[in-house]
Amino acid sequence: MNLPLLRTKPEMRIAIASGKGGTGKTTVATNLACVIARTGQAVQYLDCDVEEPNGHIFLKPVIEQTQEVTIGVPEVDTQKCDGCGNCGQLCQYSAIVCLKETVMTFEPLCHSCGGCLLVCPNGAIREKQRQIGFIDLGTADGVKFAQGRLNVGDVRTPSLIRHVKQMAAGHGVVIIDAPPGTSCPVIEAVKGADLCLLVTEPTPFGLNDLKLAVEMVRALKLPLAVVINRSDSGDDRVHRFCLQAGIDVAMELPDDRRIAEAYSSGQVTINALPEYQEHFEHLAGTMKVI
Repeated sequence: MNLPLLRTKPEMRIAIASGKGGTGKTTVATNLACVIARTGQAVQYLDCDVEEPNGHIFLKPVIEQTQEVTIGVPEVDTQKCDGCGNCGQLCQYSAIVCLKETVMTFEPLCHSCGGCLLVCPNGAIREKQRQIGFIDLGTADGVKFAQGRLNVGDVRTPSLIRHVKQMAAGHGVVIIDAPPGTSCPVIEAVKGADLCLLVTEPTPFGLNDLKLAVEMVRALKLPLAVVINRSDSGDDRVHRFCLQAGIDVAMELPDDRRIAEAYSSGQVTINALPEYQEHFEHLAGTMKVI
């Protein structure tokens, strides 16, 4: 293995991502967090899959605090606005537009950049707060826990992910459970990580989406490795791709029906099947985090 020596600073961030859903990303993230906690080291699990967080189902944390998350959106003072249109010309998302002398705002489209406030010559635009979701904080068997919950119908997923990542304690190991795919929310979740683990499966769909995820991570210039779930099913194309691309396969989990049964009943794998603790200990040891 040629994985980077991670323990070089007080806080080490490991992002767990996948090119598609259903590969076992949360299984890897929750079990890895639990294994590190059992060594007595500080570890934090951040569920950044804020549209559908499910890490809590397995970790079963005691929620100690819930925070409301708001972002700034523009509000126009019609008494001061002269209809110059500077704000609408600046906004790349059409969240604010000037039609003749009337300025209209579309809050769901706003990315909270604040640019419209800066270009308004009359100070007619001020910022108001709009709620986009919540962050739950707690603990679970030695694992510090945080998850984001985006309001149904809201589209500011990256904004809430950014707030969840701000909950990192600043020391120990931080496990970031990213959303699936390769879109903007995933990029927001994994950027700044010390290592990105891409969870895949040995199928044609798994390989196709793994390639997309690898391109994304390499564009961000992040170190990466691959975890192959259900490794004894499918074929060897994922292995051959990783070999040709110079990517380490950090762990392989077999296609064990008992793992699926544990998952379906909301159990952490290493609790339901203690023999698999060795797999995750080896993964953590490979990354030099235990």
